[in-house]
Amino acid sequence: MTPDDVRATAEQLVSFHEQFAPLFGKEPAQDHAYTYLTGLLACPERKSIEPIALNVGAGRVKGLQKFIAVAPWQYDDVQAEIQATVAKQLAPSASSTSIGVVGVLDESAFAKKGIKSAGVARQHNGRLGKEDNCQVGVYLIAVTPAGTALLDHQLYLPASWYEGDSAAARRAEAHIPESQPFQTKPEIAATLVRNVAVLGTVELDWITADEEYGKNGDLLDELERLERRYVMEVPTNTTVWTVDPASCVPEYSGRGQPPKRPTWETVRAVSAIAADLPAEAWRVLQVREGAVGPLVFEFAAVRVWAVRHRRPGPPIWVLIRRSLEETPEVKYYVSNGDAETSLEVLASVACSRHRVEEFFEDAKSYLGMAQYETRSWVGWHHHMTLVGLAHLFVTLARKDLKKKFRS
Repeated sequence: MTPDDVRATAEQLVSFHEQFAPLFGKEPAQDHAYTYLTGLLACPERKSIEPIALNVGAGRVKGLQKFIAVAPWQYDDVQAEIQATVAKQLAPSASSTSIGVVGVLDESAFAKKGIKSAGVARQHNGRLGKEDNCQVGVYLIAVTPAGTALLDHQLYLPASWYEGDSAAARRAEAHIPESQPFQTKPEIAATLVRNVAVLGTVELDWITADEEYGKNGDLLDELERLERRYVMEVPTNTTVWTVDPASCVPEYSGRGQPPKRPTWETVRAVSAIAADLPAEAWRVLQVREGAVGPLVFEFAAVRVWAVRHRRPGPPIWVLIRRSLEETPEVKYYVSNGDAETSLEVLASVACSRHRVEEFFEDAKSYLGMAQYETRSWVGWHHHMTLVGLAHLFVTLARKDLKKKFRS
């Protein structure tokens, strides 16, 4: 970037903040929002409250702490305006693609000490690949050719936060709303998708997620109720009916009650289906450019019927992705795309998940996503919303620079 580019970007931050400023309340709160955004973008080292206040906030540490931890501004309102900006600035870039705007559900863990921070517990930390004392958030991120953006998020509260006589007092100390029920991560994911669908600002053409979400039948049920198409990763032992279950109901013998349920003879694991596919069922597709050249996999898709809650489910696709190494890595997906959905579309949606890794890498490496120092429920959501806002600003600035360089 040239000095003129830097100055232009600084001016853009002022106008960008003005778009969102009324949502933070009175002028002092609006000033704190600008300070925090500036700190997330510009502080050279740690991007927690005190360094931000000392570097770019005229030393107003206590005021900034209150703005994050307890101020009454509604992060849902800011997220709604973020969604409006995504619909206007990023979504149009997907209109000419085969998959449109993809919503990616994912989670991220943040190591924390102690027991007082909202939702902290010994639980799986995906970044470390093991259990750790941490908080875990569930995120819904929009993926478009022009960039990614955080649409919504929610902190996961483990079951331990609802167990025992002191659980209510512990939640109150962390300022967790009394009305906040226990929700599993897939239940949170369903809530995030539902909230975006109800608001109706961003149209998500597809939803995708890893197998922890793809194996949850209730989440898939909810996506279907919301009429959202999905391509969800599933474990290798996921079972499906290979023929229409309606044709597997035994004939009536004339004695007792007529059979209503299908037999299970044609139910198979997705791994077994993949193993039996002939060579001509596989196609080599390039899914994107990688760091050392085109990234290519073999794909196959088979039309089957879902096993849902141990009962027959709807007709679905099983998508199989196989790497080209001598010992290939194999991934499995299910999709409710209609029978005319092409293999290329299913593969593109499944492989769009890597863009979320870019989102978290940028947010954690450059925007202080993991460097917050607030314990409260609202403080966690305030911080994540402002990180999402900072990321959106960077995404739009990059988009404008690319447009300038092309012209």
